[in-house]
Amino acid sequence: MNKYIDKNITPCAIPSPPAPLPLAGEGSQCGGGYRLAGVFGLLLLTGCALTPDYQRPAAPVSAKWVNPAAQAPKLADFETNFQDDRLKKLIQVALENNRDLRIATARITEARALYGIQQADVLPNVTVYGSRTASLSPASTSFTGKAFQANRYDVGLSLVSYELDFWGRVGHLNEAAKASFFATQAAQQAFRLSLIAEVVNSYLASVELRERVALTDTTVQARATSRELINQRRIMGVSSDLDFLQADGVYQAALAEQANLQRQLSVAENALEMLIGKSVADIKDLPAGRPLAAQAIQPAMFADLPAEVLLQRPDVMAAEQKLIAAHASVGAARVAFLPRISLTGGFGTASRTLTGLFGANSQAWNFQPMMSLPLFDAGRSEGNVDLAKAREVVAVAEYEKTIQLAFREVADLLSARENYAKQLSAQQANQDTQQQRLKLVEARFNAGVSSHLEVLDAQRECYAAEQTTLQVRRAALVANTQLYKALAGANQVTQP
Repeated sequence: MNKYIDKNITPCAIPSPPAPLPLAGEGSQCGGGYRLAGVFGLLLLTGCALTPDYQRPAAPVSAKWVNPAAQAPKLADFETNFQDDRLKKLIQVALENNRDLRIATARITEARALYGIQQADVLPNVTVYGSRTASLSPASTSFTGKAFQANRYDVGLSLVSYELDFWGRVGHLNEAAKASFFATQAAQQAFRLSLIAEVVNSYLASVELRERVALTDTTVQARATSRELINQRRIMGVSSDLDFLQADGVYQAALAEQANLQRQLSVAENALEMLIGKSVADIKDLPAGRPLAAQAIQPAMFADLPAEVLLQRPDVMAAEQKLIAAHASVGAARVAFLPRISLTGGFGTASRTLTGLFGANSQAWNFQPMMSLPLFDAGRSEGNVDLAKAREVVAVAEYEKTIQLAFREVADLLSARENYAKQLSAQQANQDTQQQRLKLVEARFNAGVSSHLEVLDAQRECYAAEQTTLQVRRAALVANTQLYKALAGANQVTQP
């Protein structure tokens, strides 16, 4: 059972009925006193029947993942899952400076304050008061035919409209506020995980693009050298104009790709600085980063993961807390049909003069219990119940949808992780093959066996293979990062 939910929703307690009081003309041991106690107990039972206990909906997914033999990252924080010291430093800076995270954290404080305000209604509100009342009645309105002046001083304690929560109306409102607070807290934790994943993805994108830019710079230099060599051979009459145009074309294409990658790198670095909330150049003692091939996002693993772990995801917990709040609102709307008992009273001293406030026989008190029962409200109470029920149905559907989306996300990422590993292995083998091929073609060209067109083709294939390897490697790392986001960080949402 959920440790944050099942303790919050408690069965409706039925207090013991008061001792029966005899009515006029009836015995003290039977008759009207017992009938009143019976009616009172019946109303309590009715209040409990109107507010059934919360029951968590069954998860609309299978018991295990689509691939039960697949492995998933163990629940842990980012320090354990990410090995790049530069990346971990950037994540810490983001958690301290990201403005959206600050807003989400402030929402927690707001929800906690609202919960505290609602919780205060469970206890009586006692105030200290002091007042002076002075009045002058003209002779024309006085029974004595003389002007009358009155003075009154009051000091005491006042109990203002305290509701006796027999049926749980205030308690249900309190539970709804508490669930809303927990939902906000879980939503902040979900945003924290999303922020970490976004920082990692942006960082990996910048590392990949920086390596691709370096690879393109090397390619531009190599093709510039080849272009100049072909031009010299053309001048000597060994190569044709067609060979030079081909060399010049691939050189210009490399320059265009270089500019394109530089633009993408600038965009990625700006996005990263936006996430961390400050310029990377302003971060002191920033460690050196690792190349893409050395990024080890390989957390501790465990196999045969049950689908119940989804219930511990912050977004799922937030959806369930919203469902609990909706359920409590239904209970509060239902008990609106029952009598409401409130107490108003005060105790203190009163005197016509200020000096006589604490004298003998100056005590004053008042006590005004009131019971109200709605008889006709033009269907307002029924409408409130229907509205609360409709919102509960929406909350159930949103909770189930959140679980289904979470299940699909994890299943897709587990499959992606496995297939990206296979793709990266094959792509790395293809890159090695293209590099060996380029070396052989260049040797044959220098020996006069192969044509320059064959060399250009080998260069293009090798360059494309190296670029694709970097892209696939980053995609595999991103899949691991998203898997961390999908499963990690649970069990961190706690009660205040």
